[in-house]
Amino acid sequence: MLQKFMDRWRQWEYRRYFYLVLGGKIGGVLLCLAVIKGISSYFFTPAFADEAAAAPAYINPINTMWTVIAAFLVFFMQAGFMFLEAGFARTRETVNVILEGIVDTCLCGLLFYAFGFAFMFSHGNGFIGYHWFFLQGVPDTYESTGVAFLAYWLFQYAFADTCSTITSGAMVGRTGFVGDLIYSFIVSGFIYPIIGHWAWGPDGWLATMTPMAFHDFAGSTVVHTIGGFISLAGAIVLGPRIGRKFKRDGGGPMPGHNMAIAAVGGVILWFGWYGFNPGSTLSAMDAVGCGRVAANTTLAACAGGLSAMFWLYPRNKVWDCGITVNGFLAGLVAITCPCYWVSPTGAIIIGAVAGVVCAYAVDLMEWLRIDDPVGAWPVHGACGIWGTLSLGLLACGKYGASGPTGADDSSPVTGLLYGGGSQLMVAQLIGSAAITAATFAFSLVMFYAVKMTGTLRVSKEGELEGLDLHEHGGGAYPELIGSGSVASSVRAAAE
Repeated sequence: MLQKFMDRWRQWEYRRYFYLVLGGKIGGVLLCLAVIKGISSYFFTPAFADEAAAAPAYINPINTMWTVIAAFLVFFMQAGFMFLEAGFARTRETVNVILEGIVDTCLCGLLFYAFGFAFMFSHGNGFIGYHWFFLQGVPDTYESTGVAFLAYWLFQYAFADTCSTITSGAMVGRTGFVGDLIYSFIVSGFIYPIIGHWAWGPDGWLATMTPMAFHDFAGSTVVHTIGGFISLAGAIVLGPRIGRKFKRDGGGPMPGHNMAIAAVGGVILWFGWYGFNPGSTLSAMDAVGCGRVAANTTLAACAGGLSAMFWLYPRNKVWDCGITVNGFLAGLVAITCPCYWVSPTGAIIIGAVAGVVCAYAVDLMEWLRIDDPVGAWPVHGACGIWGTLSLGLLACGKYGASGPTGADDSSPVTGLLYGGGSQLMVAQLIGSAAITAATFAFSLVMFYAVKMTGTLRVSKEGELEGLDLHEHGGGAYPELIGSGSVASSVRAAAE
């Protein structure tokens, strides 16, 4: 091989080719080194180094990014709520439902910036926080989470927005838009954050109860029970829609205009729940806990959807899509509180029971002649209570708390059926009852006060015309305006 090389080396063309290839390789290496040097010189100048040094070492970037991504997922649930409520609404109030969801989102963001977050998550006393108004004087991280403060704010804002949007579901079709703005201001700015502080505030009286604190991992009570009972109060004060005839009177629920939209909205909510529940760990470092919470969330939803569908089939002799959607949402609501502390088997039980609870809660609303077009109270109110209490029964005694560097299972949460005694169940009963009663009472006062202003419910003429035309000047389906189907539905409602 050496002799062959020497023979070729004597040829000028070969030597020229060798020098060309060698020079090209050396030039390529030098060019790569120059690029690396240029990039490092730009990005790692003293100015950039100072900025890096200014960032506190105790901010955990992995946990912060996990929390931000979870916040995006929870925020996307607004699209699910708008689809779900629009699908269960009638054609002539679709734009109203969509716009209410958008405006609630915008309004909640500004209120949570100004004082909602301060009331709920800052230090104060057992009933209300009173620091960090307008996000002034905030620390680098929220408490000991290691999550950057504004990332935590964004995550909790998405939760607050969810609670506000739940409320509108039971009030579809007859709420004036100005009235909606007024009650949304009070719900997002005062009711949700102040009552939520009791359970989730750093010094909330439920969070610091002895001998056992109230537990609500991701919000079966704080988000869903509060939202569900605000919606119940609103439906009671508003009264039913014109033309709504209940089963006791020989009628039944008014069908929604588009079950396809409603079902897609429900599945979007399911997807967003993977930010809602696993994101509440605030810790990507607790990988096992995140995986367990996500799996439990999935299993509860599956069990809830199937149990609701099969439970009602013998009565109606049809496979009902609406109750199936609300069934898996009921399972999701119920598992939201205990998702970190129960086993997969426990999650299936919780979801299956929630589907049945939802079905009976719908019957109860019908019997009481309360018009709730989307089932907001059966799904969020009734199943929120069940999910909260289920922790006192089914916490399996293996898991403690999620932390910034991983799980801390030194003090596991144990329910009654796993030999944990009654202390946890008592704490869950106290917390659920206190938050439910306070929310319902304050909400009734709020809605009656708004009703006195004359803005809560639209006029009879406006309701018959349809909120889209009356309040917003146009509908989602303009080609249907004046058609026989719409006109006949208005006449039927008037009768």
